[in-house]
Amino acid sequence: MNKLILFCLLLFVGNNLMAQEKVFETFKDTRIINTHSVEVLKKRNLDFRIGHRFGDLFGDNGGWPTFYGLEVAQDVLIGFEYGVSDQLTVGISRTKGAGPLKQLVNGNIKYRILQQSTGEDAMPISLTVLGLGTISTMKKGDDEALVNFFEKSAHRMVYGGQLLVARKFSNRFSLQLVPSYIHRNVVPFGDTNGLFSLGVATRIQMTKVLGLIIDTTLPIAGSRPEGVDYYAPIGVAFEFDTGGHVFQINLTNSTGLSETDYIPYTTANWGDTEFRLGFTISRIFNL
Repeated sequence: MNKLILFCLLLFVGNNLMAQEKVFETFKDTRIINTHSVEVLKKRNLDFRIGHRFGDLFGDNGGWPTFYGLEVAQDVLIGFEYGVSDQLTVGISRTKGAGPLKQLVNGNIKYRILQQSTGEDAMPISLTVLGLGTISTMKKGDDEALVNFFEKSAHRMVYGGQLLVARKFSNRFSLQLVPSYIHRNVVPFGDTNGLFSLGVATRIQMTKVLGLIIDTTLPIAGSRPEGVDYYAPIGVAFEFDTGGHVFQINLTNSTGLSETDYIPYTTANWGDTEFRLGFTISRIFNL
């Protein structure tokens, strides 16, 4: 009788494990090009990350005089992210800044709520929530009309949140949606403090180590000032997974590297050949 009970228990546990098999690597990295991905780090993993955006390849500010943008650094990122648990990742980075706010210290906290699974009780999507915060450490300006006048310390801050919703349809194709809200405590005249947007990203695995990734962020609410043309940041990249690290080379019209920078302040237009070369290197350490 005891053996029968034990057999039934093992059968029940085995069936449930099969019914809740998790789906991994919806994306290869915790970031896509501009936007974060639904992925989080494993517990006690440390991600050291370097990102770089050059100047315009072509157009009025590119071409041979700037060696097709390679002599210009629009933005640079150096940062760390750490897996507190298999669901929780925290990170800090420093970026040069490409908008009116420079010398940015960025923090993020990322928690995975749902993970896609297969089987009878399958979870069809993965869901991660992301909190973002940025503070500018640049010198206070003298012009009251500019955002870096910093009448209050709080004017140095930008913050926001995102929901990352993704599904891995096959080993070769993943899709993600990113509804976002970014709040700036001080903005240029005629601009809106709070901006809502919707990001879309995809990954197409071409070979075992090479993937094609694309992302964009589309504004969905919030009026912008007259006389300034803002555009949706669009990125296209090749991603190489070497096993030890992930290397990405991209083309994008975004000059900024942090969400609190590129979402409100992208003024470059693909249609005017105002796009640039960029790269990201991510190295994971097991602590």
